[in-house]
Amino acid sequence: MAGKAEYKNQWQKENYDRVNLTMPKGKKAIIQAQADSEGKSLNGYINEAIDEKMEREE
Repeated sequence: MAGKAEYKNQWQKENYDRVNLTMPKGKKAIIQAQADSEGKSLNGYINEAIDEKMEREE
């Protein structure tokens, strides 16, 4: 199993950038609840919100 986890971690490292996001205490839970209500992951919800904002500002 360790080999599979190592492969996944290496693949993610090669294909994704990581961002450490900080926000006021309690806000994560609010965003997570909204993402859950839309059937999305927290990461997916945040990425979608960023994409939508960038499209509006083009």
